[in-house]
Order: sequence, then C-alpha cells, then structure tokens
Amino acid sequence: MDDRYGRDVLSKPQRAKPRVPEVAAETDLVVEDAATGFCGAIVGLEKSYSGDLVRLEDRHGRSRVFVMHPAAFLIDGRPVTLVKPRGRGPQAPTRTASGSRVAPKTRARTARASRILVEGVHDATLIERVWGDDLRAEGVVVESLDGLDNLEQALAEFAPAPHRRAGVLVDHLVAGSKEAKLTADVGEHVLVCGHPYIDVWEAVKPASVGIDAWPRVPMGTDWKTGVCRQLGWGDPRDGWRRVLAGVRDYRDLETDLLRSVEELLDFVTAAAGDR
Repeated sequence: MDDRYGRDVLSKPQRAKPRVPEVAAETDLVVEDAATGFCGAIVGLEKSYSGDLVRLEDRHGRSRVFVMHPAAFLIDGRPVTLVKPRGRGPQAPTRTASGSRVAPKTRARTARASRILVEGVHDATLIERVWGDDLRAEGVVVESLDGLDNLEQALAEFAPAPHRRAGVLVDHLVAGSKEAKLTADVGEHVLVCGHPYIDVWEAVKPASVGIDAWPRVPMGTDWKTGVCRQLGWGDPRDGWRRVLAGVRDYRDLETDLLRSVEELLDFVTAAAGDR
C-alpha cells in the first residue's frame, strides 16, 4: 500500500548540532566575547569561584575578565570554546606586574636607608600589587603616612640625607590644592611626585573595575563613601575590595600614577652610598 505522505518525519534521524571547536587560550590570540562584543587579545588566564577566567585587552589598553563558558567567544565571527593550553607545564613569567623584566632569583636585598612615603594604606597596597617585585629587588620600603598632614613630622623623624632620600607620593597634587601647599617646602633630598586624582582609587582605570567612569562626588561628601553610594558598592571597605581585585598589573593604572611611582623609585635607588 502506497504511503501518500512518505516516511514518518518523526522517524527521521536527528542531525547532530555542529560541534563548536575548542581553541587553546594562547597569549595574544584575539577573540571576541559573544555576549558583550568586547574584542581583545588574551593577556592572561585566572581562576575564580565561577570557573576558569580569561583576561582580554583591547586596542585602547582596556582589559576585562570573562568566564570561559562553552561557545562564549568568537574568532572571525565563528563561535569557539576557549580552553587552557595543554601539553606544556606552567611557564615562568618574564615580566613583573610593573612591566619590568623578571630578574634572576637572588637572596632578598637588605632594605635601603631611603624610603617611599605614601598617604595611606590603599596607596601602599596598590604599589605593592604592581611594583612589589621591583621593591623587593631594590630593597625599597614603602611607608604609610596615615594622612598627608603627618608629612612634616615624618620627614623630621626620618632626617633625609644624601644617602637617605625620601620619595613622597601625593594624591590630588594640583595647583592651589591643600596637597600642593603641604608639599611646597619639603627640604633637600626629598622628591614629591603625585597625580591629579582625588584619591588613589581614581588612578585605577574605570574599565578595570567594570565601570564606564568614576562618579563625580559633591563637595563636602567623603569621596570614597560617595563613590560607593553611587555605584552600589556598599561601604568603602567593600568598594576597596572591588578596586583592588581589578588591578592585575600596570595596565590597570592611569599613566599619571605610573609615571610618578617610577620616578620615585629611580630617585630613592640613586641615593649616594645607600646600602
């Protein structure tokens, strides 16, 4: 008996969906996040409670981190699944977080007499995050002033000299500011460098902490508190955890801060007879 309608369509074998290829997440491979359209070169792999992460950096130097979900990325417009490179052991980094070449391992250098002084704990922690390897290699200690108002007393106790220099990193160092007045006459063997941002948080690139720009905080409001309120970050302690988590290396910081810290490092390591 003829079948007017042919074979039962439900009996036809189902075609398997095309398999999304797996691609090793090699450094400098350019991929696009399918969900957001962010396109950049792979600059590193990380771990989190969400799983394996990949950090991409676009042509403007902005970086973002993405979870390596299946088929979450595009190469030349085609979906791919990024996977960890296989068949190789972990490679030792060739650059420090500050961008310096990694020096051969040696015993820790005895601390120099010279010091770098910063306004607060957050400044010191960010410097350690990015320049920690350089500081240990050069034997440079970073100390917090707990406020720039304490600078005069700290310098008097430190007694700068040709073999014992003091470098001072200052937030919001702009003409006419309180900070500019407090550092106008620091004496010999002291170098003051700074950046124009109200707080060192603002020297972290907005894209690195997942925002478009740092909010404007009204005069009279504590800056950190105002920022956290506008961004929904909780209190400043919660906000600081977000900021610090967004800083992986020098590429997450603004040029003004990078330039100032590098200049201070050069200054304190060039002190005559410093051991």
